[in-house]
Amino acid sequence: MNPYLDIVIRSVAVYLFMVIALRIFGKKQLSQLNTADVILILLISNSVQNAMVGSNTSLYGGMVAALALFVVNFIFKRIMLKSTFIKDLVQDTPEILIHDGKIAFQTIAKLGISNEELQEAMREHGVEFYKDVKLAMFEIDGSISIISGEKNLRQTHHKRKIHKTLGNINN
Repeated sequence: MNPYLDIVIRSVAVYLFMVIALRIFGKKQLSQLNTADVILILLISNSVQNAMVGSNTSLYGGMVAALALFVVNFIFKRIMLKSTFIKDLVQDTPEILIHDGKIAFQTIAKLGISNEELQEAMREHGVEFYKDVKLAMFEIDGSISIISGEKNLRQTHHKRKIHKTLGNINN
């Protein structure tokens, strides 16, 4: 087999494996990377390098692997735009955290969002009390968007931060 075709096949296989692994292990946490996440990404990239290029450590081998990853990512995104089945399989749906001032405790616990984290998002959106939140959503990219009942809506964007000292909501 052509060594460069072998690199393309290996790279596509690693890409698909990573898509599945991120789906299983929670890509939502990638919206804000902490130190452990960065270390994990660096170690994963190092561990799959040989799986993609094999013994070919040449410049061309690396460029072929990178090109294959760019192409498969482009194609995969196009497929997700056209196929709702694939999109639903790979991508989570937004989750309602608060609706008309009522907190969805089961959803918040399932997602591992702390009370402090939710309050931080509310403050960033200019909302002080839960009762003033018309809708709070946990978006597919890991951000929390909040719509208040006020007429003067602020447009801000809160990225979820994962930190070891944050726990689940217990109340």
